[in-house]
Amino acid sequence: MDDYRSIASPFIIAAVVLACAVSWFFMDLPAIILFHAFDSPPYHTVFKAITRLGQSEWYLVGGLVLYLFFRKKNLKSAATGLFIFTTTAVSGLVVLMMKFIAGRARPKLFFSESINGFDFFHIEHAWLSFPSGHSATAFSAAMAFALLWPKGRSFFLLAGALIAFSRIFLTQHYPSDVIAGSYIGIASSILLYRHYFKKQLHD
Repeated sequence: MDDYRSIASPFIIAAVVLACAVSWFFMDLPAIILFHAFDSPPYHTVFKAITRLGQSEWYLVGGLVLYLFFRKKNLKSAATGLFIFTTTAVSGLVVLMMKFIAGRARPKLFFSESINGFDFFHIEHAWLSFPSGHSATAFSAAMAFALLWPKGRSFFLLAGALIAFSRIFLTQHYPSDVIAGSYIGIASSILLYRHYFKKQLHD
């Protein structure tokens, strides 16, 4: 997995920041205006089902149950569960902290009150758009599964991308929110794997 070594390099972080900035200026509003027009069945129903797979409780509860069940029987399986739980929790905590600091208005405020921007240090749901929590969860889980089962890497990452895209399609987040959340999820899994779980999972 040495090809993931540079995930937290200044170059990669700068590229993600630049992508978010470009999205902010050129993509965010056109994207949500475009997809707002599709906010009706059957499209909404399909993507509503997809977006539920980005809820963190699936991976927190599933990982914790796996760890508790196998911790005295199979150390590798227990480590697998703990890895899934931990990467979901860590990415979620990072996202929550950034949401509070950034205080970005969600797309619904743009449609209802033409508000689009940042107003720092908010706890109200309508001002917690950046970064996307569902995207962070989707990609932390997808990358964790890709590291655990490399042969399915393309499938897992495609599934993560589809879940992340659902947040834009449903106009719950701007593209820049999704870019940032996706990076946090990927980076969380890779860094935790490299520094804490690699030996337990693959020795």
